[in-house]
Amino acid sequence: MGKKMLQEIMVSPGEIIFEETDIPVPEAGQVLIRMMRIGICGSDIHVYHGRHPFTPYPVTQGHEVSGYVEALGEGVSQFAVGQKVTIEPQVFCGKCYPCTHGKYNLCETLKVMGFQTTGAGSEYFAVDASKVTALPEDLTYDEGAMIEPLAVTVHAAKRFAALQGAKVAVLGCGPIGILLAQSCKALGAAQVMITDISDYRLSLAKECGADFTVNTKERDFGEALTACFGPDKADVIYDCAGTDTTMGQAIHCARKGSTIILVAVFSKLATVDLAVLNDHELVLDTSMMYRHEDYVDAIRLVNEGKIQLKPLMSKHFPFRKFKAAYEYIDQNREKTMKVLIDVDNVDEG
Repeated sequence: MGKKMLQEIMVSPGEIIFEETDIPVPEAGQVLIRMMRIGICGSDIHVYHGRHPFTPYPVTQGHEVSGYVEALGEGVSQFAVGQKVTIEPQVFCGKCYPCTHGKYNLCETLKVMGFQTTGAGSEYFAVDASKVTALPEDLTYDEGAMIEPLAVTVHAAKRFAALQGAKVAVLGCGPIGILLAQSCKALGAAQVMITDISDYRLSLAKECGADFTVNTKERDFGEALTACFGPDKADVIYDCAGTDTTMGQAIHCARKGSTIILVAVFSKLATVDLAVLNDHELVLDTSMMYRHEDYVDAIRLVNEGKIQLKPLMSKHFPFRKFKAAYEYIDQNREKTMKVLIDVDNVDEG
């Protein structure tokens, strides 16, 4: 009998159990990671509520993670035992057109750990070395678990090629919106305006470096664009809220000929004014996850002090309190940013 570990399993929406199972032995080409932190994101919350269209049950979650190398499989020499690491959770085929043209984040059969395949929600996790990225030793495990969502926003920021010196508007002040505002500035944007209907979230965005914060419940978005940036408005608008309202604001208020980038995932079929999009010759672009270079840049920007992660860390829960973490998020939606699960603290108390 091998040594045992705990593994989280969501057997159905809202129902989480923990099973004792063998600690995996890393196969050739694999790394065994002692998991330390797991972040909960909006997609995880959809799974918890049974509203994620592409996640079957049972499922072990965990895709925003950090830990350290416990053991190395045969042939793995690029990592060392004890080294801090994170995981890139995309599982791609490597053979389809996107994969063979450098866009494996768009793999035709893409699976993501924690959704369509087993996530890292266990005390130990064996994974192909190609999915592992080293973290600097002075990065905390909390910060390491937030590199994944930061990579999302670094990738999104880069989707606008003329970002250097640009005036940027970000719609939506959740974790992704605030990380995106920071990413745009860190990558060269001149000024960033961010919107929301929560003064609390807007104040947090301001703390993290947003130049302008606008509560669109109290102020017209179009008027705010002109007041903040002048008559030429924004060069690019990122939608991190993903509602008909926010996309409508973007389309109707954007400078003619400018760019809108959809970062959020719409939860239902969108109803938007394509006639105005066409008449104003707007570019509507999208952003999907990340690639390895986005992880590298995300880590570098945190290391250089250009991205603040700590203000977005809302609360920690012990590993066995996974369900309590979801309940806390449901009860504190407005003021919750990133909830972290401490896998190294199994305590139920």
